Amino acid sequence: MTNNPIDLARARVLISNDDGIHAPGLKLLEKVMRRIAREVWVVAPETEQSAASHSLTLRTPLRIRKLSARRFAVNGTPTDSVLLGVNTVMKDAPPDVVLSGINRGGNLGEDVIYSGTVAAAMEGVLLGIRGIALSQVCDDRRLVKWATAEHWLGEVLNGIVSQPVAKNVVVNVNFPDVIARAVTGIEITAQGRRKIGGSLQEGSDPRGDTYYWVGPQRIEDRLKKGTDLEAIDRGAISVSPLCLDLTHRPSVKALKEIFSANPGRKKKRRDKA
Repeated sequence: MTNNPIDLARARVLISNDDGIHAPGLKLLEKVMRRIAREVWVVAPETEQSAASHSLTLRTPLRIRKLSARRFAVNGTPTDSVLLGVNTVMKDAPPDVVLSGINRGGNLGEDVIYSGTVAAAMEGVLLGIRGIALSQVCDDRRLVKWATAEHWLGEVLNGIVSQPVAKNVVVNVNFPDVIARAVTGIEITAQGRRKIGGSLQEGSDPRGDTYYWVGPQRIEDRLKKGTDLEAIDRGAISVSPLCLDLTHRPSVKALKEIFSANPGRKKKRRDKA
């Protein structure tokens, strides 16, 4: 099953993020989409929720605070924000697409597992709505090249939504850390390998107890062609379709063969019970 193409000029758009309602990337995305789309709504976390992944708040009441027309803050995670945005704020007419970002910093390789930015877009897909995650790569978080994302955003989004896409696919977009005119192109890529947490920072608190801090160090492979990391390293915009179905089909087949080859195993277990 697929989602049909979308004309952004006629679309209702829901924007969220994981950097928080006051983040510069969200404000930029909102500004650009108000020029492109028919109707734009913003429902985002009150505070930064980076690396929140797809966490959902279950044991604390959630509250929605209206900031202005079609702009709301939620005291929860990116996933909470999209869930409430679709089912409460926009319940009378759901959005055609959920956009998440623009994140300050890339979401490449295994970042997508931890990323609240990707999770917000993923929640849209789980609710039956097209979801796109957007990130601006930066080596220095104080010197983010927001103008690159702003310049290329319309072309990238219009290209993505102009085609049908499977209903279990979220699209992850990363803009490179180069000025807009230095971008080498838009490339369709696969998820690369980039694992955070390989180097933990150890220290002692004032009481003398040891603590550990997960730093930004990553073990990554920027050379493997066709990956998001390699494309970004060359100055290209990376567009990666990610599948929500985590089932590894070859392993399913292999395990079925193992157990079908030993039909008596189940019977023996039942007899012992």
